Amino acid sequence: MTPFRFPDGLIRLKREQVRVYNQLATPPAVGAAELRRELIRLSCLISSHPYWAERGWSTAGRIELLRAAESGPDGVQGLIVRWSGTEFIVSEPGPRSP
Repeated sequence: MTPFRFPDGLIRLKREQVRVYNQLATPPAVGAAELRRELIRLSCLISSHPYWAERGWSTAGRIELLRAAESGPDGVQGLIVRWSGTEFIVSEPGPRSP
């Protein structure tokens, strides 16, 4: 498997996307529309980043980008969102693996 080396800017965008998603996972009292717009903006910036034109888009690349965003001292993990059949359950992720 080819190792992925992402530009710092792309990792920062992904971390910010995860942070915004986490804010939306817990229903905000106000500002949900702004958060949704920001999430769409970040998704567009990530999808159109020059890295993908150079390396090609792949599901594996997207997964590795998320792993890169989760790692390191500035890493951020997404909340776990599950459907119970009647409501969404939001919980913190488990401990980080080294």
